[in-house]
Amino acid sequence: MEKIYSLLIFTGFIIFLVYLFKRINTKNTWRKPIKPFPASWRKTLYENVIFYNNLETEEKKRFENKVQEFLINITISGVETEVNEYDRVLVAASAIIPIFAFPNWQYFNLKEVLLYPGLFNEQFGTNGEKRSIAGMVGTGYMEGKMILSKQALHHGFRNESDKKNTAIHEFVHLIDKADGNIDGIPSLLLEKQYTIPWLDLIQKKIEEIYEGESDINPYGATNKIEFFAVISEYFFERPKLLQQKHPKLYKLLEGIFDQKMAKKLKKTSSSEINRNDPCPCGSGKKYKKCCGK
Repeated sequence: MEKIYSLLIFTGFIIFLVYLFKRINTKNTWRKPIKPFPASWRKTLYENVIFYNNLETEEKKRFENKVQEFLINITISGVETEVNEYDRVLVAASAIIPIFAFPNWQYFNLKEVLLYPGLFNEQFGTNGEKRSIAGMVGTGYMEGKMILSKQALHHGFRNESDKKNTAIHEFVHLIDKADGNIDGIPSLLLEKQYTIPWLDLIQKKIEEIYEGESDINPYGATNKIEFFAVISEYFFERPKLLQQKHPKLYKLLEGIFDQKMAKKLKKTSSSEINRNDPCPCGSGKKYKKCCGK
């Protein structure tokens, strides 16, 4: 029995060392932007990402820098579909929104995002039956990869009131996984004294879903892992409603992500840039004479 126990401890130690090595190695190779942020990317953010539109000028610059940094370091590939600039910027925005308050955050556990045209099945097939998956964080031979439905990616930013954003959902799974264990407890962001209250509240909210007494997406009742991702979508899409209906839950999420979303989200819709509008870069010039040239 002692030998088995010692072997388990040794195995756990080796796994931890491998995890630590990967994280340190990624930090050493993580590249920073050196070129100006493309004006066309800024236009995509302005017209599609409500979170970005609610930031102050300096915060927008920081958001842009993180988007650019993400796209320098993470490959985005299409599977049976073309990937364009619009797709790439939306994927990056989805990654940055939940970690915006953490300027040094790096997705060391991600190498590539695979975009599928629509829903796929557990074998990653895009045709036939049982295609019900819109997003997935890879494990095993798919470790370091994320799969997203392009259709779901676009819908997440097009529908501004359904409390759903598949891409943010999957990036929250990666944040959860950053401590080496995907379990619904984001240990790198959640202070230890709040772990038990967090787990207790999750259990309570899952029971409310089962009893039909909740407006939270029923998929969140699958387990605490999915609950964390589902409620994070709610937090970033409809923070004021979440604060109103689930104040304790909102308060804990505010602490986890270090973002006061209910106060931040004043604008509730994105808007198209016209040529005579003020340029979103904050220069004070008209768009047509600045980034829109």
